[in-house]
Amino acid sequence: MSVLVDSSVWIDYFRGSNNTDRPDKLDYLIDEGLLVTNDLILAELIPPLNIRNQRRIISLLKTLTRIPVNIDWDHLIEMQTKCIRKGINKVGIPDLIIAQNAIFNSLDLYSHDNHFKLMSNHISLSLY
Repeated sequence: MSVLVDSSVWIDYFRGSNNTDRPDKLDYLIDEGLLVTNDLILAELIPPLNIRNQRRIISLLKTLTRIPVNIDWDHLIEMQTKCIRKGINKVGIPDLIIAQNAIFNSLDLYSHDNHFKLMSNHISLSLY
């Protein structure tokens, strides 16, 4: 099992989220070597870390296994259409790409964004 960790989880982790359950889950994935990332998630995380001069964290993030992002635009359109039909509005293209990346690579997705949970009820997205 590998888990694609969304930027929302990392941001909460870096901020020291008060929810004791969440850091433990990410720590477990780190310790067990189960987490993976992709270039889209890194592109969301690294710029603010660069501004804060967090070179060590950037270096550690870059050591994670990266899953290539191969976009199937027709599939994205299909997923977005399903979401809209089910009343799940305002799902951004980056999040659809992240969901697609998890689906196409048989990965669980770990996110704190509620719309992924809503989406998983209507598309084959497996959540951690």
